[in-house]
Amino acid sequence: QVQFVESGGGLVQPGGSLRLSCAASGTIVSIWTMGWYRQNPGKQRALVAAITNDDATNYADSVKGRFTISRDNAKNTVYLQMNSLKPEDTAIYYCNARRDTYGYDYWGQGTQVTVFS
Repeated sequence: QVQFVESGGGLVQPGGSLRLSCAASGTIVSIWTMGWYRQNPGKQRALVAAITNDDATNYADSVKGRFTISRDNAKNTVYLQMNSLKPEDTAIYYCNARRDTYGYDYWGQGTQVTVFS
């Protein structure tokens, strides 16, 4: 069974850092386009960062220069390193895995990130 499980959320003050992890089971992350999305109540889920199976990355403008997405194939895990966090980064963060050729699309359960003063 294919699963993606997030961890690493929490409370942090502005300017702080967190690293989110998305661990895969039942598959290998290297074959997926992996993304991190975030969502607040009443708002649409929005892309934060993504990495393709050939390591191309893209970022939302609001996080460029502060967040970094990476993949560790040995640990079968994708990370989102978040630095210089701002209150507006507060959201539930979701891991997404896609293989568009096959129509596969998986979501993790989400992890809460709260940036507070």
